[in-house]
Amino acid sequence: MKFAFVLLLLLASGSLRANAQENPQAYVGAEIIPVSGPPIPNGAMVVHKGKIMVVGSRTSVQVPANAQVIDTTGKVIMPGLVDTHSHIGGGAGADASAPIQPEVRIMDSINARDTGLQRAQAGGITTVNVMPGSGHLLSGQTLYLKLRDGKTIDDLFIKDAQGNIAGGIKMANGTNSLRPAATGPFPGTRAKSAALVREQFLKAQDYRDKVRRAKGDASKMPPRDLAMEALVEALEGKRVVHFHTHRHDDILTALRLAKEFGFRIVLQHVSEGWKVAEEIARAKAPASIIMIDSPGGKLETVDVSYTTGSALEQAGALVGFHTDDYITDSRFFLRSAALAVR
Repeated sequence: MKFAFVLLLLLASGSLRANAQENPQAYVGAEIIPVSGPPIPNGAMVVHKGKIMVVGSRTSVQVPANAQVIDTTGKVIMPGLVDTHSHIGGGAGADASAPIQPEVRIMDSINARDTGLQRAQAGGITTVNVMPGSGHLLSGQTLYLKLRDGKTIDDLFIKDAQGNIAGGIKMANGTNSLRPAATGPFPGTRAKSAALVREQFLKAQDYRDKVRRAKGDASKMPPRDLAMEALVEALEGKRVVHFHTHRHDDILTALRLAKEFGFRIVLQHVSEGWKVAEEIARAKAPASIIMIDSPGGKLETVDVSYTTGSALEQAGALVGFHTDDYITDSRFFLRSAALAVR
């Protein structure tokens, strides 16, 4: 079976618009997998100026008389894939100066012309959550991108209704951020990791309350603090916290923090999610899973299981998949769900 990823990528990137398509294009004969509903064998899809106008069976779709008809018999047309955790673009977030750096923006270090973006396109990925790394308790702000063929990072931004650039916050617990022998600011234990996070969110709550009490009066406003501003956005639900976590006890710690401070959370990796599937479902926390062909290399992932997705779905949790590219090459993303089903 041949997957017509190129078609979907053209639609997502705006390449069809760039070709000044005054006449519609009709893709006929392919099996079409719509966003909702059953697959459509021998389907037809009409596109005009980069927008999908109609999708249906070949016999039910009326192809405009002036359309360019493209025979896609034997191919599959499907929506572009969403990768909820990636590191494409060569970016880097927080440095070694502190374990919690919410003011750092990954957007300021992504190379929009990095070949990793084309690698993701080749894997059928059209939307991606680009993250800073996981060597910190909080390594900065993530960025949601539409993988258009842009010249600068600005060409790839996704913006909300108010025009704000969309993105989340990257947090982590477990072994990555631990420095057991360090005497500096990084934690040496899991308990200290959680304590440091709680401390910063308490400061953010205080900062938020001072801003609210000021009611726009500049003389009463606290000194501007970029780190606190980012955490307040998380507290107010404007930024989702993407929480790198593997071991079942670390997963529960992440859920405990989310409940205490009321931030929206997506659990990332959840290697031992199958052990606490009911708890994850009760917390209504979405889980983004990485499927690795050859697990190994981290003690905290020793009990990773291909059954995690199934266990979470059966418990009622919302489940997705990601590449963590370069951990999994973006070109192999489609296999992730296949491995979970198998």
